[in-house]
Amino acid sequence: MTLDDAKFLALAFEEAKAGYEEGGIPIGAVLVSKDGKVLGRGRNKRVQEGNNILHGETSALQNAGRLAPEAYKGATMYTTLSPCDMCTGACLLFGIPRVVVGENKSWLGGEAYLKSRGVEVVVMDDPQCLELMQKFMTEKPDVWNEDVGGNLEGVGH
Repeated sequence: MTLDDAKFLALAFEEAKAGYEEGGIPIGAVLVSKDGKVLGRGRNKRVQEGNNILHGETSALQNAGRLAPEAYKGATMYTTLSPCDMCTGACLLFGIPRVVVGENKSWLGGEAYLKSRGVEVVVMDDPQCLELMQKFMTEKPDVWNEDVGGNLEGVGH
């Protein structure tokens, strides 16, 4: 079965928009099984919950709950922004073999590392994802810099 990347990225974008409307960092993610079932969806809630490790991808994993290791086989993580080192590591830890990225122009995370570890990475260059992230970075640079934005040194983009 081939997953509909645009459909599931749109769900991740819904999460990002909800986060933005809550005053948070607009990054959303959706974990989808190989047969197209949404296992978990989430958004960055660092601001809303004061939790510095609740990024979009980790939120989606948390909301998926405790799953058997085979649930991750063939799964895809959809994320509106290129994953940071922590979220890259989470995808590797759970053996998620495919990551679909909405955009990586605002921030280029661990895509090269994912690829080096055999993960398929698809970058959609989605204009909605880019526009929302750029809007947020312009409006709230201080909040962005609390997150991965404060770690821009040494990151290629």
